[in-house]
Amino acid sequence: MPKCGSQCYLCDLPIRFDTYEGCSHACEYCFVKRKNTISNIKDGEGPEALLKFIKGQRNAETSWCDWNIPLHWGGMSDPFQPVEKHRRRSLECLKIFKETQYPFVVSTKGKLVAEPEYLELIKDCNCVVQISLVCESYDKLEPGCPPFAERLEIARKVAAVAKRLIIRIQPYMCEVFEEVFNNLEKFRDAGAYGVIVEGMKFLNKRQGTIKIGGDFLYPYERIKTDILALKERAHELGLKFYSGKNRTRELGDSLTCCGIDGLDGFVGNSFNLNHIINGERPVPTEKQKEVGTGICFRGLHQRTIMEKQLQQQSFARAQLWEYKNNRTYIEKVFGKMKK
Repeated sequence: MPKCGSQCYLCDLPIRFDTYEGCSHACEYCFVKRKNTISNIKDGEGPEALLKFIKGQRNAETSWCDWNIPLHWGGMSDPFQPVEKHRRRSLECLKIFKETQYPFVVSTKGKLVAEPEYLELIKDCNCVVQISLVCESYDKLEPGCPPFAERLEIARKVAAVAKRLIIRIQPYMCEVFEEVFNNLEKFRDAGAYGVIVEGMKFLNKRQGTIKIGGDFLYPYERIKTDILALKERAHELGLKFYSGKNRTRELGDSLTCCGIDGLDGFVGNSFNLNHIINGERPVPTEKQKEVGTGICFRGLHQRTIMEKQLQQQSFARAQLWEYKNNRTYIEKVFGKMKK
């Protein structure tokens, strides 16, 4: 079944769906590789689990959601990586998405998404397609992916049929600012609706970075300068601009950074700390007030005692408890302590 874990307090689309476990793209910066060996690609969730979720079945992690929240497909593994050519799990899931018209956002770097049989399905799906595409300098960091130039053509084909195409400039490194700045026009010409920029999370300390949680990041003012310059250029080109990094989310055109804003039928979850800390007053749904719906917060805690406590918490209460008891860390995560 689709899962909801540690993103529940900061993301509007925290329920993810992955047709595979593992990835052959072998990107050197991949955060998933920190915790898992991903070269051995296994089957993930399949069409049966997807259909159950669409029909309203929820597990403990997703019990707080009783509406058709858009699924984030490809949160941990690319659904259109080369193994899909043989296993075709993602193709079968696209058929279900087409038949049910359930909303989703899919993230990919794979070339199969632009094959005719996939494009034909995407054309009739209720979806936003995100293609990860930064610059040519990243080709050496993404040895298993189609190179930048090829992915740009893939994006062009997808834009012609998808409800929206979003370019994910993730992870962004300040060293490639000029390349990215110049590429914005190429993204516009390829048919993109907008771009998402998210600063790099480094595992080890690099000169000029600071530590927040377990990651080393660019200082707030450093990354803010680049983001605002890229945002201004994007707007000049008629592109929407979103900031994917939690610290700089408010610098984008929407606190919902995935590119679904304004789309009919695409309703994310705004009752989270992202919206609360940034000055909004979201109201929890009646389901989110029910005892037991806070169990998805166990992904933020490793202690058994916390899981037992969360079984007696509502999603809404657990959200506010997280802020109250981890305020300093949370405010650093969301850029309210700008060091």
